[in-house]
Amino acid sequence: MDSNESFFKANNSETKIQDVIFEIILKHINDLVYVMKVEENTFRYVFMNEMALTQARISDDYIGKTFYEALPFEIAYHLSEQYSAVLRIRDAYSFEDNITLPNYGIVYGESKLSPIFDENNKIQFIVCVTRDITGSVLEKRKLDETRQRYKSLIDHNMDAVFSVDLKGNLLQMNPSTYTITGYHKEALLHKAIFSLLHESDRATFHTIFQTTAVGQPNEFKGCRLIHFNGNTLTVHVKTVPIVVDDKVLGIYIIIKDITEQHLSEKMLQYMAFHDQLTGLLNKSSLMKNLHTALEHAKDKQQEIALMYIDLDRFKFINDTMGHDIGDMLLKDLADRLLTLTHTVDYHIYRQGGDEFIVLLENTERELTAEFAEKLLDKLKHPFTYANQEFFVSASIGISQYPYDGEDPETLIKNADTALYIVKNRGRSHFRFYSEKMKRGTKHTMKIETALRKAIVKDELVLYYQPQVDLKSGVVDGFEALLRWQHPHLGFISPLEFIPLAEETGLIGPIGEWVIKKVCSSLCDWKRLGYKPASIAINLSPLQFQQAGLVEFIKKQMIINKLSPGQLEFEITEGAIQDSREALTTLNQLKSLGVKIAVDDFGTGFSSLSYLKRYPIDTLKIDQSFVKDVLLDEKDEAIITTIIHLAHSLGLNVIAEGVEQLEQLELLKLKQCQKAQGYYFSRPIPEEAVIKHYLQDIPNG
Repeated sequence: MDSNESFFKANNSETKIQDVIFEIILKHINDLVYVMKVEENTFRYVFMNEMALTQARISDDYIGKTFYEALPFEIAYHLSEQYSAVLRIRDAYSFEDNITLPNYGIVYGESKLSPIFDENNKIQFIVCVTRDITGSVLEKRKLDETRQRYKSLIDHNMDAVFSVDLKGNLLQMNPSTYTITGYHKEALLHKAIFSLLHESDRATFHTIFQTTAVGQPNEFKGCRLIHFNGNTLTVHVKTVPIVVDDKVLGIYIIIKDITEQHLSEKMLQYMAFHDQLTGLLNKSSLMKNLHTALEHAKDKQQEIALMYIDLDRFKFINDTMGHDIGDMLLKDLADRLLTLTHTVDYHIYRQGGDEFIVLLENTERELTAEFAEKLLDKLKHPFTYANQEFFVSASIGISQYPYDGEDPETLIKNADTALYIVKNRGRSHFRFYSEKMKRGTKHTMKIETALRKAIVKDELVLYYQPQVDLKSGVVDGFEALLRWQHPHLGFISPLEFIPLAEETGLIGPIGEWVIKKVCSSLCDWKRLGYKPASIAINLSPLQFQQAGLVEFIKKQMIINKLSPGQLEFEITEGAIQDSREALTTLNQLKSLGVKIAVDDFGTGFSSLSYLKRYPIDTLKIDQSFVKDVLLDEKDEAIITTIIHLAHSLGLNVIAEGVEQLEQLELLKLKQCQKAQGYYFSRPIPEEAVIKHYLQDIPNG
């Protein structure tokens, strides 16, 4: 028995650290965990996890020693001061520090100290969890350096650089404005730029200003400016739009002596052909360079590839975490793309928002596919801001010259068409354009038109898949699944029309129809004398975020006189990812008495911390884990962990996609509570539910 194990056994009754999940977390967590015993203002090591042993370059010989016995005096004194703060405030305490490790250099850490009280309300132990924040510290330094460089570019520019709003009011200016205009900063703030110009030139400048306000850079050569001393200066004025997310928010005005014309034009050239947020080339550069590349490819009989890239889930992150995080993510993503190494020449352009285009010259299909795979792989690693990880994937549509078009507009359009297909078929991969896609796009437009009429024409129908209690073997609930049988197009898969409904905004009325129909059916079953049943309804991320959702559900429950527990709503991890709005909505739903299930659990990119904060009742094991559980030990391990996790948190667990008896027996052995799948029944219409199952639903 090692010293860590003895700590757990010796203190079993005090700490209650007994469950399997805690041990798994301690073993696999990326944080360093220490437990210190408090002994009259001294602190003695009693436990440290494996990460602490390996990352901090220490040994388990520290167990039983105090800081001063184990560490150099300066470090021991520093740590004692931090731990003593916990004794003073009798609450959790956080601090940041850094250490120098061999072969690693300086490592920055953030530590949180949490007291553990004994039965006499005396602090007996202090648990320290230390996280490596070196990446975020260095990223912040990098961001600060970029800002300082930009500020330096403006502040040390010998030209006068003004920032004005769309009315022409001066907001910011660099020191050179005094040299050129003779006015001090205080005299210029909120003064209109037009007032500095000669009266005869104001009308011309106003016209130039208006063209820039709608996104067009402009210039006025030979404009006359009135100096503070009354002298008239001949200057060269340039106006550049300040564009954020494709919206002009203000204008840069650059004023210089005509003799400095060359430097001024160079600056304008950069700002006109580069995206101001990311530093990448912009749309203007793309069209200019693509024309040149096509001419060169025609002369040399070479191939060109155009990749249209759209970020998946970026809008969700931007809306949830704010535009500052969104902007930082776009900048860092651009930096990653620029570090791609490949055998062909490529240039990256920002189209605007979360869309990018990559132009590959002198390439071929195999090399292009290899580049796309590298790009997708580059995005697999998370972006970290404020100690929180964000995962972003990308969808890529690819067109090729000369096969898919011979001009920029056609190549961009066809790459966009391929991108549309990718986003509707799972995202996070790439596809080359084909003529079939054009026909597919027309088919999609036909489906969209039909979908808008489907509710009115009563073409939508609900099927129900039974959910079985594995202990009793009795069906005790159902999952409602939407189906669409079009009179001419035939059966249309939900995988095809649900994403389309989300994209077009139809998911709102369709989702309300599903909720209304389920509540009505439950009411009808009760009126016909059948035993109470519960039905699970899937809420899409967009539907979950809609205003008025809770009130609509409440209204339907009242109208149909439903009992608490008859409705369960299944929500994916992505829909509730660390959001205050999500927590508010879930609490409001729980107040109605409905149950909450996390659908496809384990397939999303979420922190498990939401499980303790959100009012969740059930974890639903995704069918991708169940499918190969008999063949893949990793799938079995994941299922085991999910079930243990659910039970430890007092949650129910249900497995979907059960198709074989052996899968069922394994789930029973793992103490999974419920299951559904083709082994029990395919989704069936309401009349079949009434005929075959309702009489078997248990009371209560």
